[in-house]
Amino acid sequence: MRSGPRQLSVSERTVVGMFNEDPLQPVTSDETVSVGGTVTLTCRVAESDNSSLQWSNTAQQTLYFGEKRALRDNRIQLHRSTPTELSITIAEVQLSDEGEYTCSIFTMPVRTARATVTVLGVPGKPQILGFENAVPEGDTVTLTCTSTGSKPPARLRWYRGDQELEGRPDVVVSVPDEPTYNVSSELTLKVSRSDDNALITCAVDHPSLAPGDKRSEQALRVLYSPNVQILPESDLPREGEKFHLQCLGEGNPEPTSYTWEKKDGELPPLAKVDVAFLHFEMLNKSDNGVYLCNADNGIGNSQGEYTLLVQDPTAMSTSSGVDHAVIGGVVAVIVFILLCLLIVLGRYLIRHKGTYLTHEAKGSDDAPDADTAIINAEGGHSGAEDKKEYFI
Repeated sequence: MRSGPRQLSVSERTVVGMFNEDPLQPVTSDETVSVGGTVTLTCRVAESDNSSLQWSNTAQQTLYFGEKRALRDNRIQLHRSTPTELSITIAEVQLSDEGEYTCSIFTMPVRTARATVTVLGVPGKPQILGFENAVPEGDTVTLTCTSTGSKPPARLRWYRGDQELEGRPDVVVSVPDEPTYNVSSELTLKVSRSDDNALITCAVDHPSLAPGDKRSEQALRVLYSPNVQILPESDLPREGEKFHLQCLGEGNPEPTSYTWEKKDGELPPLAKVDVAFLHFEMLNKSDNGVYLCNADNGIGNSQGEYTLLVQDPTAMSTSSGVDHAVIGGVVAVIVFILLCLLIVLGRYLIRHKGTYLTHEAKGSDDAPDADTAIINAEGGHSGAEDKKEYFI
């Protein structure tokens, strides 16, 4: 399929229009570059009358006149020189390189065109303050992020993991005697135990940077009271056996003290406390009850509980015996049914075999001799019936 003519952009239409109006009028374009980068300045004319093109800097100092270097600055190099084009490059661009550059062609009269070079000040890596000390659960913490040396002013963004957070509006301060800015932002959070070890990120958003190029991360530290649970050594504690309970306390910091008690009573005489463990040398039915463990980490204390039910080993053995008896009974019934089926099948086969032998016997009894008996046995009863009719 054939497409129509391509539409020209605004800048292209401007260039074409200028070429149509005056083919000797030089044409340039504005450029943007980051500090430390390289910028290319290009000047073109539609036609050449053998006049030389020239580039001048913001101070109107000649940089290149055709192929000839005019300013001793090794950062500035010739890129291309033809009768209709003069292109130069400026490496390691500095903020002082920003401004208006002039391209001239020495015709009568002299024709000129200007190109504005905008230099972006690259912001520094952000710094986060406010993490000097761990924060107790439920308290509020204020974090400050600062980035320096941006032009135009950078924008700072806050994240918790991948979720963006809303901080206070950025504070922008211009740097004395420099065209750059320092930017800072504050983030206030009310922390919970789920924020412990969460990564808080401050990222710089700026046209001189790709997304995520400059960011800083810091992990929150939150102090909180422990969560307590009691773990038994076995799910079926049996009377007469050794047994222990373990108290697990998860907090920041870790618990430093544990206390054990029995609800509505005292700990059994044979129960021994060993910090986070409660040992039973020999379980007894009297040990049944609810046991409590209190864990303290200096921030707070929490309590866990466990209900101990000591099992009777004889009852468990009896129960096991009953289970085996039931299984044995089921197996016996299955064997009995199989034996009955075998007996019925055997009787059926024997009955059919006896009937066949009886028919053979009838044939031999009615035969007058051996040869006839054999013929009657093979042919069935018809021979016998014929013989009977013959005698009648």
